[in-house]
Amino acid sequence: MSNKQMQKRVASMREALFKQGYLDEQFSMLEELEDTENPNFCEEIVTMFFRDYVRHINDIDRALAKNPINFEKLEDLMHHFKGCCCRVRGTFEQLKKESATLKTKLEAYFQAARQAGPSQTADRPK
Repeated sequence: MSNKQMQKRVASMREALFKQGYLDEQFSMLEELEDTENPNFCEEIVTMFFRDYVRHINDIDRALAKNPINFEKLEDLMHHFKGCCCRVRGTFEQLKKESATLKTKLEAYFQAARQAGPSQTADRPK
């Protein structure tokens, strides 16, 4: 696949992620912070987010599994989790599934973007 074809594929993947509601304006703002000094800034931030996110999910899972539940600790964990999260829809289990889907989609996007090389714009699709 040529570089031009890869860039078109990346643009199509990115547009689909926006249309499906997985990405929003915050993602575009992260992309705008990339430059020649740090061309993978957005990917690095997303990777850190998922690392923290998984840790928070696991902490909450462990707290919910304890009997009796320490609601004070659970409240503290949920407060920290809220700070980590940018989008919550539905139940806790659904959230875990959605985050796994998002992670998979973004990993594919970033892999294709690295293969395609630098693009000219980071504009949000209309």
